[in-house]
Amino acid sequence: MVYDLTEGQLNGPADKATVDGLSTNLGVALPKDYVEFLKAHNGGEGFIGDNYIIFWQAEELADFNREYEVATYAPGILLFASDGGGEGFGFDTEDAAMPIVRIPFIGMDRDYATPIARDLPDLFARLAD
Repeated sequence: MVYDLTEGQLNGPADKATVDGLSTNLGVALPKDYVEFLKAHNGGEGFIGDNYIIFWQAEELADFNREYEVATYAPGILLFASDGGGEGFGFDTEDAAMPIVRIPFIGMDRDYATPIARDLPDLFARLAD
């Protein structure tokens, strides 16, 4: 899968050892398409259609999820990106399919997590529309 931003830039590949240990470090098996994305692009930011997105680097995932206290306010969500404003994008790890949800940072609560895509390719397609 080729991931393209309308405007902006995706980074080069993440360190292989970092990606290989990520699921263990985070305590969750990451979706295969997301692992492949990190192997090609360790984060980056820009527009997909009219939507701005900042993909976090592999090394930042644990820290950002801890700093946003996701485990406390939205257990079962693993954030991997933000819109550069008030919302994050994450995987719903309590669903076996691990769909991508959008969730507000302010007043973060699992109840406010809105499913927006089946997987990473679907997220790119939906944001491009």
